[in-house]
Amino acid sequence: MRPRMETAIDVQLLTHTPDPVRVMYVAFRTCYSRFTPQEIWADIESGKISEEKMKTFIFDKLKSGHSSPRTQIYFTFAVSGLSRAASHQLVRHNNGITYDQQSQRYYAFKEADFPFVVPETWEQAGLRDEYVAFMHRVGELYDQALKAGVPAEDARFLLPNAAATNLTFTVNFEEFLHIADLRLCWRAQWEIRHMWARARNALKAKFPELAKPVQPKCGDQRLGYCDEPMAEYLKCPLGARRIRLHKDEIVAAAKAGRTLESSPLSEEDLSLLTPKPEFEKVLAATN
Repeated sequence: MRPRMETAIDVQLLTHTPDPVRVMYVAFRTCYSRFTPQEIWADIESGKISEEKMKTFIFDKLKSGHSSPRTQIYFTFAVSGLSRAASHQLVRHNNGITYDQQSQRYYAFKEADFPFVVPETWEQAGLRDEYVAFMHRVGELYDQALKAGVPAEDARFLLPNAAATNLTFTVNFEEFLHIADLRLCWRAQWEIRHMWARARNALKAKFPELAKPVQPKCGDQRLGYCDEPMAEYLKCPLGARRIRLHKDEIVAAAKAGRTLESSPLSEEDLSLLTPKPEFEKVLAATN
């Protein structure tokens, strides 16, 4: 008995709003201008409004609470190798995002072969072999049930949260930022944190300027400080290294008539929040 396949969580940007910077600029500018959106669009087409001017204007407005223009652009991603435990967390987000996920009712895994995720903590505890053996037994019984005539929709009752899944989702930019607030935070479970970091990387590869404000909520482009319990803040790499400030110390400083400043989050800082490659193992049980 040994794992046949090892893959990693994979997140790819499939498609997006054509020219999202332009679309968001027109949406924002319409709200603050006497010009019609048609006239603003024509000025962009003619070159009167440059790409740099649009980006400067947008990122000034991104710091404000004006969020509706951010809902006018969308991104479609493909995800594979994510556990059902993590996908159950992901689909809790249901405003400004839609999903389609691999069905365990209409797709039946063949020959006791279903992919599953092994958390590193099980390996660290010395229980990896027992974990894989249990998943292997689940696969065998699942296959036995299918061959005995149990429909896939009932055989799937055996499949654990560890079972890996595939899905696509389309999300607007405002919701993408909101999910990052919560799921890039150190307190999020490692797998969904890693998955959303992959989504951010995919966005960054295509639109680096749009990835800048995609940060955990403590980031300088977002809330700006940590509002989690102090004990949790001190466990976080950004808190333990004093990269971000905690709300309690900001309040204490304000009462003393002082102000505290923290540096903007760097890509190196953000990398502290993503798990090591060992955390992404996905296995398939075989005979």
